Amino acid sequence: MMGPLTVLMVSLLACAAVRLSSSDPSDEACLTHLSQSIQDPTGSLKNWTKSTFANPCSGFTSYLQGATCNNGRIYKLSLTNLSLRGSISPFLANCTNLQALDLSSNFLTGPIPSDLQYLVNLAVLNLSSNRLEGPIPPQLTLCAYLNVIDLHDNLLTGQIPQQLGLLLRLSAFDVSNNRLSGPIPSMLSNRSGNLPKLNASSFEGNKDLYGYPLPPYKNKGLSVLAIVGIGLGSGFASLVLSFTGVCIWLKITERKMALDEGKISQLMPDY
Repeated sequence: MMGPLTVLMVSLLACAAVRLSSSDPSDEACLTHLSQSIQDPTGSLKNWTKSTFANPCSGFTSYLQGATCNNGRIYKLSLTNLSLRGSISPFLANCTNLQALDLSSNFLTGPIPSDLQYLVNLAVLNLSSNRLEGPIPPQLTLCAYLNVIDLHDNLLTGQIPQQLGLLLRLSAFDVSNNRLSGPIPSMLSNRSGNLPKLNASSFEGNKDLYGYPLPPYKNKGLSVLAIVGIGLGSGFASLVLSFTGVCIWLKITERKMALDEGKISQLMPDY
């Protein structure tokens, strides 16, 4: 007969075996929905199947291409440059242990899901070089550990959320070559203390985006040279019109005087 201690040890080992043999339900839902929202025309994700989603990790070992595991949970997803199409599933938020998400250099479309705010452990977000549209979700501010936000070369519109300036760990931020507009938030452009400074290259390539650190000619409104040029041009045009008007008035006055003189000479008697 087994003693109480032996029974306890067997029970603990059985529980551990169950944990290693099946994935976290949240990770399984995350991966299942992500695979349904993207297309893989090159067949790069051959092992992204339902059976693999049920057990993608074993401790620190990953059975899923592009995934890195940590203590049996999905820790990192890197699906870069795979010609993937489709959209980003909001159910990615179910991968609550995720610390790095890299879907760069694909052909993904649609918006950046605001549900990514629930990835509270996320430190790296790289969605660059896709065809993503719509605004940058201000809810990303709730991912307090974000260290990198790279969204360059997309079709994003709207303003850069002011709230992103509250991310104190943010050391790399790139939204260049989008369709963003409005002012650059001062909390991103004028960072103080030990916060890393962001240069103009982080914001270039947005036609209607303006403010420091972009150079003055990128700023909203007319440049000083343009205003002076318009002023000089309009002043010169006004001068020409005024001169022309004076000349016409003199001609008309001269002709009228000549006619009047002719009439007077006809009325005067001959001597």
